[in-house]
Amino acid sequence: MFGWLWALIIGGIIGAIAGAITSRDLPAGWIGNIVGGLVGAWLGQSLLGTWGPQLAGMALIPSIIGAIVVVLIVSAIFGMRKT
Repeated sequence: MFGWLWALIIGGIIGAIAGAITSRDLPAGWIGNIVGGLVGAWLGQSLLGTWGPQLAGMALIPSIIGAIVVVLIVSAIFGMRKT
């Protein structure tokens, strides 16, 4: 019943982990972390598969790798817009 809420929480944690690993922040704070984590989870699982430990229907290792890619791309785009 509350699977969507659990997915949002895990997505936010994945986005925060990706931001901490890359030392970059996503815009919009915790909402950006949730969106980045969910998009990264989708991207990582699409490209790398669903191996490793799973939580809330997300394979954690591919999801974190995908979220790192999303954080790097988004921070590069927003970094170029500022200059």
